[in-house]
Amino acid sequence: MKRKTHLRIRKTHRYLGLLTGIQFLFWTMGGLYFSWSDIDEIHGDHQRKAPANFSVNMNLVSPQQILQQLPQPDSVKSIKLINVLGEPVYQIVYFMQHDGMPMPHTQLASAATGKLRPMLNQEEATHMALTSFTGQVQVKQVEHLTAGHVGNHHEYRESPLPAYAVTMDHPTNTTVYVAAERGEVMSFRNNKWRVFDFFWMLHTMDYQNRDNFGNLLLRIFSVIGVVTILSGFALYYISSRNKRSPQQLKKKQSIPIRK
Repeated sequence: MKRKTHLRIRKTHRYLGLLTGIQFLFWTMGGLYFSWSDIDEIHGDHQRKAPANFSVNMNLVSPQQILQQLPQPDSVKSIKLINVLGEPVYQIVYFMQHDGMPMPHTQLASAATGKLRPMLNQEEATHMALTSFTGQVQVKQVEHLTAGHVGNHHEYRESPLPAYAVTMDHPTNTTVYVAAERGEVMSFRNNKWRVFDFFWMLHTMDYQNRDNFGNLLLRIFSVIGVVTILSGFALYYISSRNKRSPQQLKKKQSIPIRK
């Protein structure tokens, strides 16, 4: 192979390596953290108590009684029996028309009496967060979250709002997120999860929303990465001692061997 071609491949591989090297390092570091971490600890499952079950002998009103109290819903998505502060509560998700578009709504109602229930207040949400946490902890901070508080990089992104963020005074710095309208504890977020989320952003290369695994930047770098690897293989091939030129082989054969 001509020396000019050899130098061109070497130069291409060098610049591609500079372009992709940092991202390859991020991918490797993220992969190491993902594979060496316990996903249950990252999700906070080890800190979360299992929800209590209700007795099969309890008396419940029919969900139809609650649906009749709603302001003419177009359709019902789900009816779920949940535990709210030790009481059985129906969580009804339904749709209503707003400006010609079906919009989801959530209504809580006592499963024992059928009476509609307002969304959780701060005191109720804090109590639910504490009772869902294993062990004895103190509350360090409570924050009321609405759409204006949760951006694309917030750890409670793409989750039901409004909500309460109840941060515990704990070595893991865990925050328990309680959806006020749904009446449920939605997620636990601790320091391990935050490290995971940061590496996940670097891994997906989605620096706007973090979770889009098919974004254009990732696709471009994936293609460049393949080209970098192939150029390395090509460089190894032309530099291999086993792939010498005919002139080098002829010269080697002409050297007398001492006996």
